[in-house]
Amino acid sequence: MAGDAGEIALSMQDLREVTAFAAACAEVVLEVFEADQPDDPRPRDAVGAAWEFARGGRRGKALRDTAWAALKAAKSADTAAASEAARAAMSAAGAAYLHPLAKATQVKHVLGAGAHAARAAELVAGDNPSMGSEHVEQAVHRATPAVVEVLERLPAAPGGGGRVGALMRMLDARLRSLTFT
Repeated sequence: MAGDAGEIALSMQDLREVTAFAAACAEVVLEVFEADQPDDPRPRDAVGAAWEFARGGRRGKALRDTAWAALKAAKSADTAAASEAARAAMSAAGAAYLHPLAKATQVKHVLGAGAHAARAAELVAGDNPSMGSEHVEQAVHRATPAVVEVLERLPAAPGGGGRVGALMRMLDARLRSLTFT
């Protein structure tokens, strides 16, 4: 899928790798949302759909719909931590829609779930930044060489975005510093 100078090569396997990484990042904070909204399955459904795609399923309307539903769940959450957990799930399902564009905004498709999950963990711990850093490190350990390779085709994570943006930039820098042997 490459061509113009503003495009990157991106295969379906690349999308599956990125989506698996995002689903693994989001999955660890699902319980944060579920403690707040125990009868709302939308974030868990989004993560489940992300895993299904990552394991060979279709990238179709159902996957996109679960991402939008998780975003709606984030907006209906009673706590900021639960909202961030649902946003992590939305980002996991949305990771499958990484575009082959060499734009910093596309980094959000790769790292958004990890950054939102880290923020949810911080908020659960009383807005403790060390907990966010710990979750970023856990995300780094989830990344495969294929995920880092895709990330390296993109510009660095964009500025802005508040604390979630800062966590995304932290995760971006850590992943780009990895060397695999």
